[in-house]
Amino acid sequence: MPDVVQERAGTQVMVCDPDGPPITTEEDALQLISAVFHGAEVVAVPASRLGDSFFALETRFAGEVMQKFVNYRVRLAVVGDISHHLERSSALRALVHESNRSNHVWFVPDLDALDTKLSATKP
Repeated sequence: MPDVVQERAGTQVMVCDPDGPPITTEEDALQLISAVFHGAEVVAVPASRLGDSFFALETRFAGEVMQKFVNYRVRLAVVGDISHHLERSSALRALVHESNRSNHVWFVPDLDALDTKLSATKP
């Protein structure tokens, strides 16, 4: 399945292909942010496309990617099971908890959970 813009809970979401290329650089993240030119307000990235460096906070890659999305005012949803990463890092658990309380970056287990988040943020 290619990356596709879908309306989910009344919001235009770029749902990224789980089999797409890995996101390993800031340039890769900027390519995803360009989804706004296709009408997307949110980019839903499968966790499987994010390498271990994203989840190892000492690399600062997650922070750099998340900040890019915030700066460009595009919401990011990391979709999928990241429990094995959370088990290894209390700092990552804290980051996920705080991110999920905001409206900019979310970590959700599946697209249904993303729909729930999107519905809850509607004015």
